[in-house]
Amino acid sequence: MKKTALALLGWLMVLTTASAQGENNQVISTTNGLVSGIMQEGTMAWLGIPYAKVERFMPPLPVEKWEGVRACDHWGPQTMQQTWGKQLSEDEMSENCCVLNVWTTDTKACKPVMLWLHGGGFDSGTSEWDPGMQLAKKDVVVVSINHRLNILGFLDLSAVSDKYKYSGNVGMLDVVQALEWIRDNIANFGGDPKNVTVFGESGGGGKVGTLLSMPAARGLFHKAIIMSGTILNVNTKQMTEELGKAVVKELGITEKDIDRIKDVPYQELYDAGQRAMAASIGTRKPGTPMMWGFGPTPDGETLLQQPFQPNFASISDDIPIMIGTTFNELQRLHYNRELTLEDAKKELKPTFGDETEAYIAAFAKAYPDYTPQDLLSIDWLFRPKTIITADAIAESRKAPTYMYMFTWRSPLNNGSIHGHELKFCFNTLHRAKNDLPQPTADDLKLADTMSNVWAQFAKTGNPNIEGLPSWQVYTAENGELMVFNHKCYIRHNPDRELEQIINRHCFKQLDEFRKKK
Repeated sequence: MKKTALALLGWLMVLTTASAQGENNQVISTTNGLVSGIMQEGTMAWLGIPYAKVERFMPPLPVEKWEGVRACDHWGPQTMQQTWGKQLSEDEMSENCCVLNVWTTDTKACKPVMLWLHGGGFDSGTSEWDPGMQLAKKDVVVVSINHRLNILGFLDLSAVSDKYKYSGNVGMLDVVQALEWIRDNIANFGGDPKNVTVFGESGGGGKVGTLLSMPAARGLFHKAIIMSGTILNVNTKQMTEELGKAVVKELGITEKDIDRIKDVPYQELYDAGQRAMAASIGTRKPGTPMMWGFGPTPDGETLLQQPFQPNFASISDDIPIMIGTTFNELQRLHYNRELTLEDAKKELKPTFGDETEAYIAAFAKAYPDYTPQDLLSIDWLFRPKTIITADAIAESRKAPTYMYMFTWRSPLNNGSIHGHELKFCFNTLHRAKNDLPQPTADDLKLADTMSNVWAQFAKTGNPNIEGLPSWQVYTAENGELMVFNHKCYIRHNPDRELEQIINRHCFKQLDEFRKKK
């Protein structure tokens, strides 16, 4: 009787708390305990829900259960990273960073789920950059996460100690743990655990590609969107093991006392990692058309292969994929300069040599209305490998592939740069601030269209919506490409010849690396 009375009292307290907080703080049950949220722009939101317990360099562990109602009303901590002098509290940045956010408009529904993986390479970033409240209004449940990155997420110590067999991939195992949390809990937030889409931009797109080759993630998601994510991770197991041993050497730690590495202060650990990289496998320079170092390790167990090389592991052959880029990406923009065609030719010559004229001719064929500034400003990094990957997966996989290009140009710099599309597909132009202080009616319409497309793909695996031209499944032969701008339209293999030239000349470092291997 006592136990029954206490249980009833506990639930009365929960109900009273929920009633006092009002509908804006709806209390939801999770496998770890009760959580209350807030309202954000007309959407119910739960911020900073713990989904994993972290022990340094070890796979994530389940979260310990809590009593009472946990207030999830503010962003949780981002992972430890370089902040360039900005001081952050432990609530803002911590090694205990495995938290997630949920946005929904109806907790009683069974909506498609979209898991957002933020950019920042495998080195930095936070889910706080791209809140999901407006995208959730497109009849989906949006989830975003923080997880371990850089040396904390991807230091391969397996060659030093069997205890740390999986340390080279714990940052991605965190993502798998978040997917398991979604499987076990998202129905209580109005989401369908059997219809989950993972999507990400830049490093987040790389994470999506990595999940497509991870056996532990199989069955936990059902569709994938890769946005500007095809920078190639060339890490091999040999490279990551070499780097791991170099880090231990830098720290003066031996195999016998390897557990001391758990107590090294983060900044000291990070700095040792940078020195070790320079002394072993080499440091990656910004703009390099490939990445290595503290990123996922293809160990044949946790990660079967690196993605985009040119495809994904066959375990994901049934996952529909939408993949695309922006017009300029990370290329330096030249739109603020007066430039003649002859000026452009001189600046193109060091890159394209004897094929400079062929590059310009192919550019004119792809973009008849081009300017000399465009010749120097177009993306040379993501689009070539995106085509190669799309060709490979369209030929080898059962599931459909859809390709897009975002060509909307900012009124501030005339560019369509890396990450510009995010506030359109999240429908958050009102939060663009200095990037787009006064969005036009056409801008807002494009954001509404793109967020509808992203949500529609999550719902069905097919991005076609009313009001857009019919968007067919991609093949190498049709080169089907949806162009997103104030006017959206379809093109067919518009730039294949151009991108082949770019690939030949802008990825020589990658070719040299592959020859060595």
